[in-house]
Amino acid sequence: MVSTKGRYALRVMVDLAEHNSGEYIVLMDIAKRQDISEKYLEGILATLSKGGLVNALRGRGGGYRLARAPETYTVGSILKLMEGSLAPVSCLENDSHGCERAAECRTLPLWTKLNDLINDYLESVTLADLVQEGAGADNYVI
Repeated sequence: MVSTKGRYALRVMVDLAEHNSGEYIVLMDIAKRQDISEKYLEGILATLSKGGLVNALRGRGGGYRLARAPETYTVGSILKLMEGSLAPVSCLENDSHGCERAAECRTLPLWTKLNDLINDYLESVTLADLVQEGAGADNYVI
């Protein structure tokens, strides 16, 4: 399951993509738009910054902005930075040494395929895709 931290990080990245003018965006503005506490948001943005996904600038005129174009970010890369692993079972996690029963495990192929489907899908969706989907949400044609 994706944690609140992962879901909020994705919302923040979409927000930054929607307001991607090249200017730095103040943390308070992001927090208000996303209804996330500034304190919690600071931690999320610190991780995103350390991971190279956003640029941070301190002081007057500072804030946060995307480090690159929205179409270059995948949902999978954002969630993996925040969550570590998206594996449906622990034996498939990155730091796992596997399971001693892997050779005779009848369910391992199921979990492996599910893991591949999850990762393939999340790597196929970009921030630009999410912004584009959201842009059409308020445009009703009568």
